[in-house]
Amino acid sequence: MTVVLRLLTILSIGSIVLGQGNVVSEKSFTAYDEVLTSTDRLITMVPVAGGLFNMGSPKDEIGRRKDEGPVHTVLLADFWISTMEIPWDLYELFVYRNADTPAENRGEVTLDIDGVSSATMPYVNYNKPGYPAINITQYAASQFCKWLTAKTGHYYRLPTEAEWEYACRAYSIHTFSFGPARKSIDSYAWYKGNSDGKLHKGGMKEPNALGLYDMHGNVAEWVIDRYDRNGYPYYVDMVANPFQLGEELYPRVVRGGSYKDKPARLRSAARGYSKRSWKKRDPQSPKSLWWHTDAIHIGFRIVRPRTMPNQSELTKYWIEPIKEY
Repeated sequence: MTVVLRLLTILSIGSIVLGQGNVVSEKSFTAYDEVLTSTDRLITMVPVAGGLFNMGSPKDEIGRRKDEGPVHTVLLADFWISTMEIPWDLYELFVYRNADTPAENRGEVTLDIDGVSSATMPYVNYNKPGYPAINITQYAASQFCKWLTAKTGHYYRLPTEAEWEYACRAYSIHTFSFGPARKSIDSYAWYKGNSDGKLHKGGMKEPNALGLYDMHGNVAEWVIDRYDRNGYPYYVDMVANPFQLGEELYPRVVRGGSYKDKPARLRSAARGYSKRSWKKRDPQSPKSLWWHTDAIHIGFRIVRPRTMPNQSELTKYWIEPIKEY
C-alpha cells in the first residue's frame, strides 16, 4: 500500500518515465497525425498518460474466464495509440511497397526501409478498402510496424497486452469502457448481436473516452504477448510495463473480441488467442509467415511509446518469424 500511495503521488505531479531511452519532450505529448509521405494516407495517434490500473477481471465479473486473473496492479509509461484499427488501405502500402521513402531525418529512428522484409500477397484476399486489415499474422502486423518506423522515423510496434487493456478501459473500472451495462454495447461495438455476421468499416461506432474506435468488437486485435491459459500467475504483485514474448508460434494473445462474438468476449479484460486452425487451408509448404486463411476476424492497431527503447532494444518488441510446416 505504501508503494502504491507513493507512486500515486508521483503521478499527481507529473508524467512517469520508466526505463532508459530517448524521451520525447513534454510539449510534444499530444495527439498527432502520422502522414505517410508520397501518399494521401495518415494514422491518427492519441496520447495515453501512463499510470496505475488493475489488470484482469475480478472473480465475480459476469462472463469471466480463468485466464483473466488474478487481478494485479500494473504501472505503465506514457504511449500513443492509433485511434483506429489499421485499415487495408494503409496495410497494402506495406504489401506493395510502392510508396517507400526514407525517414528524411524527421524522427528518432534511422532504419533502412529496404532492409525490412516485404509481405507476400495472401492466398485468398478478403481485404477491402476502408475495412480493418484482416487475416494477417502477428509477425506481419509487427513487420508493418517496423516498415512504418523506417518510413517515418518514429518508433512503432504492437501494443503490449497491458497497454491494450489500459487503453481499452480508458480509466473505467467497469466491465466495458462505457460502463457495466451490456445494453449500451450497440452504440460502441460490432458483435454477434448486431453485425449480421460481417466485418464493418472502422470508426462507425462511438469511441471510448480516449477517442479510440472499435476497442470492443469488429476485429480482435494482435498484441505482443504470448498466451497463458492460466492467466497471469507471475503477476501477483505490482509490475511495471509487463509483457511476455512467445518462444512458440501458438498461442499468442488477441484482444477485444470481434463481430463474431457475444458481448462477454468483448469485455475489457477478455482474452483470445491464436490457433493453428487459422492456417488450415494454406496449401503452401512451409505455410505463409504473413497470412492466415481463416482469421478474417483478426486485425491490429499500433502504439508508439513516449520513451523510445535504446537502439540495442528496438528489435526486441518486433516479432521474430517462426516457420510453420
